[in-house]
Amino acid sequence: MEIEKKIEAILFWKGEPVSRKKLGEILKVEQTEINKGIEKLKENLAGRGIVLLEKENDISLGTAPEFSKLIENLQKEELNKELSKASLETLSIILYKNGANKSEIDYIRGVNSSFTLRALSVRGLVEKSTDERDNRRYIYKPSFETLSFLGIKSVEELPDYASVNDSIEVVAKNWAAETDNGHKSE
Repeated sequence: MEIEKKIEAILFWKGEPVSRKKLGEILKVEQTEINKGIEKLKENLAGRGIVLLEKENDISLGTAPEFSKLIENLQKEELNKELSKASLETLSIILYKNGANKSEIDYIRGVNSSFTLRALSVRGLVEKSTDERDNRRYIYKPSFETLSFLGIKSVEELPDYASVNDSIEVVAKNWAAETDNGHKSE
Protein backbone atom coordinates (compact mmCIF):
# COMPACT_ATOMS: atom_id res chain seq x y z
CA MET A 1 0.00 0.00 0.00
CA GLU A 2 1.22 3.49 -0.78
CA ILE A 3 2.83 5.17 2.23
CA GLU A 4 0.97 8.49 1.76
CA LYS A 5 -2.34 6.66 2.24
CA LYS A 6 -1.05 5.09 5.44
CA ILE A 7 0.13 8.50 6.69
CA GLU A 8 -3.26 10.02 5.86
CA ALA A 9 -5.07 7.21 7.73
CA ILE A 10 -2.85 7.63 10.80
CA LEU A 11 -3.32 11.41 10.88
CA PHE A 12 -7.09 11.04 10.46
CA TRP A 13 -7.35 8.42 13.19
CA LYS A 14 -5.10 10.27 15.65
CA GLY A 15 -6.91 13.56 15.19
CA GLU A 16 -3.89 15.46 16.51
CA PRO A 17 -0.38 16.30 15.30
CA VAL A 18 2.04 13.41 14.83
CA SER A 19 5.80 13.84 14.48
CA ARG A 20 7.63 12.62 11.39
CA LYS A 21 9.73 10.43 13.70
CA LYS A 22 6.61 8.83 15.22
CA LEU A 23 5.21 8.17 11.72
CA GLY A 24 8.48 6.39 10.87
CA GLU A 25 8.24 4.29 14.03
CA ILE A 26 4.59 3.37 13.39
CA LEU A 27 5.19 2.47 9.75
CA LYS A 28 8.65 0.97 10.38
CA VAL A 29 10.27 2.93 7.55
CA GLU A 30 13.13 5.42 7.21
CA GLN A 31 12.58 9.18 7.45
CA THR A 32 13.36 9.64 3.75
CA GLU A 33 10.39 7.41 2.91
CA ILE A 34 8.18 9.31 5.39
CA ASN A 35 9.24 12.64 3.83
CA LYS A 36 8.43 11.35 0.32
CA GLY A 37 5.06 10.07 1.55
CA ILE A 38 4.25 13.44 3.12
CA GLU A 39 5.13 15.27 -0.10
CA LYS A 40 2.97 12.86 -2.11
CA LEU A 41 0.10 13.33 0.36
CA LYS A 42 0.40 17.12 -0.01
CA GLU A 43 0.10 16.70 -3.80
CA ASN A 44 -2.91 14.40 -3.45
CA LEU A 45 -4.69 16.85 -1.15
CA ALA A 46 -4.08 19.89 -3.40
CA GLY A 47 -7.37 21.55 -4.36
CA ARG A 48 -9.39 19.55 -1.82
CA GLY A 49 -11.14 20.47 1.42
CA ILE A 50 -8.39 18.98 3.57
CA VAL A 51 -4.79 20.16 3.73
CA LEU A 52 -1.65 18.91 5.41
CA LEU A 53 -0.52 21.21 8.23
CA GLU A 54 3.11 21.29 9.33
CA LYS A 55 4.67 22.84 12.40
CA GLU A 56 8.32 22.05 12.99
CA ASN A 57 8.39 18.24 12.70
CA ASP A 58 4.71 17.68 13.50
CA ILE A 59 2.15 16.90 10.81
CA SER A 60 -1.64 17.14 11.06
CA LEU A 61 -4.69 17.24 8.82
CA GLY A 62 -6.68 20.46 8.70
CA THR A 63 -9.29 22.19 6.61
CA ALA A 64 -8.36 24.24 3.57
CA PRO A 65 -8.23 27.99 4.30
CA GLU A 66 -10.96 28.77 1.75
CA PHE A 67 -13.43 26.86 3.93
CA SER A 68 -12.60 28.74 7.14
CA LYS A 69 -15.92 30.64 7.14
CA LEU A 70 -17.88 27.40 6.73
CA ILE A 71 -15.96 25.75 9.57
CA GLU A 72 -16.32 28.86 11.73
CA ASN A 73 -20.11 28.70 11.29
CA LEU A 74 -20.13 25.00 12.16
CA GLN A 75 -18.03 25.68 15.25
CA LYS A 76 -20.43 28.40 16.40
CA GLU A 77 -23.33 26.00 15.92
CA GLU A 78 -21.44 23.27 17.81
CA LEU A 79 -20.63 25.63 20.69
CA ASN A 80 -24.32 26.34 21.20
CA LYS A 81 -25.33 22.67 21.36
CA GLU A 82 -25.57 20.64 24.52
CA LEU A 83 -22.67 18.33 25.29
CA SER A 84 -23.01 14.77 24.01
CA LYS A 85 -22.78 11.76 26.30
CA ALA A 86 -19.28 11.11 24.95
CA SER A 87 -18.24 14.69 25.70
CA LEU A 88 -19.64 14.52 29.23
CA GLU A 89 -17.86 11.20 29.88
CA THR A 90 -14.56 12.53 28.58
CA LEU A 91 -14.87 15.83 30.45
CA SER A 92 -15.69 13.93 33.66
CA ILE A 93 -12.57 11.81 33.33
CA ILE A 94 -10.44 14.90 32.74
CA LEU A 95 -12.04 16.72 35.68
CA TYR A 96 -11.85 13.88 38.18
CA LYS A 97 -8.34 12.88 37.12
CA ASN A 98 -7.36 16.55 36.98
CA GLY A 99 -5.62 15.89 33.70
CA ALA A 100 -5.26 12.82 31.54
CA ASN A 101 -3.59 11.86 28.27
CA LYS A 102 -5.57 10.56 25.30
CA SER A 103 -4.50 6.95 25.84
CA GLU A 104 -5.75 6.98 29.43
CA ILE A 105 -9.06 8.50 28.37
CA ASP A 106 -9.43 5.98 25.52
CA TYR A 107 -8.66 3.10 27.90
CA ILE A 108 -11.15 4.26 30.54
CA ARG A 109 -13.92 4.92 27.99
CA GLY A 110 -13.10 1.92 25.81
CA VAL A 111 -13.26 3.95 22.58
CA ASN A 112 -11.17 6.41 20.59
CA SER A 113 -11.72 9.90 22.03
CA SER A 114 -9.92 12.01 19.39
CA PHE A 115 -12.98 13.77 18.03
CA THR A 116 -14.48 14.27 21.47
CA LEU A 117 -11.26 15.81 22.79
CA ARG A 118 -11.09 18.10 19.78
CA ALA A 119 -14.71 19.20 20.35
CA LEU A 120 -14.04 19.90 24.03
CA SER A 121 -10.91 21.87 23.11
CA VAL A 122 -12.78 23.92 20.51
CA ARG A 123 -15.43 24.75 23.10
CA GLY A 124 -12.71 25.88 25.51
CA LEU A 125 -13.66 23.27 28.12
CA VAL A 126 -10.26 21.55 28.16
CA GLU A 127 -6.73 22.72 27.59
CA LYS A 128 -3.98 20.65 26.02
CA SER A 129 -0.35 20.82 27.11
CA THR A 130 2.70 18.68 26.47
CA ASP A 131 3.16 15.84 28.96
CA GLU A 132 6.25 16.62 31.04
CA ARG A 133 7.01 12.87 31.40
CA ASP A 134 6.73 12.17 27.66
CA ASN A 135 6.86 15.13 25.28
CA ARG A 136 5.28 13.02 22.52
CA ARG A 137 1.95 13.08 24.36
CA TYR A 138 -0.50 15.72 25.48
CA ILE A 139 -2.24 16.09 28.82
CA TYR A 140 -5.81 17.36 28.73
CA LYS A 141 -6.83 19.43 31.75
CA PRO A 142 -10.01 21.29 32.61
CA SER A 143 -9.91 24.94 31.58
CA PHE A 144 -10.43 27.79 34.04
CA GLU A 145 -13.67 28.54 32.16
CA THR A 146 -14.93 25.04 32.95
CA LEU A 147 -14.14 25.39 36.64
CA SER A 148 -15.75 28.83 36.67
CA PHE A 149 -18.86 27.54 34.89
CA LEU A 150 -19.16 24.70 37.42
CA GLY A 151 -18.82 27.25 40.23
CA ILE A 152 -15.76 25.61 41.79
CA LYS A 153 -12.27 26.87 42.52
CA SER A 154 -10.57 23.49 42.09
CA VAL A 155 -11.47 19.96 40.99
CA GLU A 156 -11.33 18.79 44.61
CA GLU A 157 -14.66 20.62 45.11
CA LEU A 158 -16.43 18.29 42.64
CA PRO A 159 -19.09 16.01 44.18
CA ASP A 160 -17.59 12.79 45.60
CA TYR A 161 -14.21 13.84 44.22
CA ALA A 162 -12.08 11.55 46.41
CA SER A 163 -14.02 8.33 45.75
CA VAL A 164 -14.47 8.96 42.00
CA ASN A 165 -10.81 9.95 41.66
CA ASP A 166 -9.77 6.76 43.47
CA SER A 167 -11.90 4.64 41.10
CA ILE A 168 -10.47 6.34 38.03
CA GLU A 169 -6.94 6.00 39.38
CA VAL A 170 -7.40 2.22 39.72
CA VAL A 171 -8.37 2.01 36.05
CA ALA A 172 -5.51 4.36 35.08
CA LYS A 173 -3.04 2.18 36.99
CA ASN A 174 -4.29 -0.87 35.07
CA TRP A 175 -3.71 1.05 31.84
CA ALA A 176 -0.21 2.06 32.98
CA ALA A 177 0.63 -1.53 33.92
CA GLU A 178 -0.52 -2.77 30.51
CA THR A 179 1.43 0.00 28.78
CA ASP A 180 4.59 -0.74 30.77
CA ASN A 181 4.28 -4.45 29.99
CA GLY A 182 4.05 -3.68 26.27
CA HIS A 183 0.42 -4.80 25.85
CA LYS A 184 -0.71 -1.36 24.73
CA SER A 185 1.06 1.55 23.11
CA GLU A 186 0.27 5.22 22.55
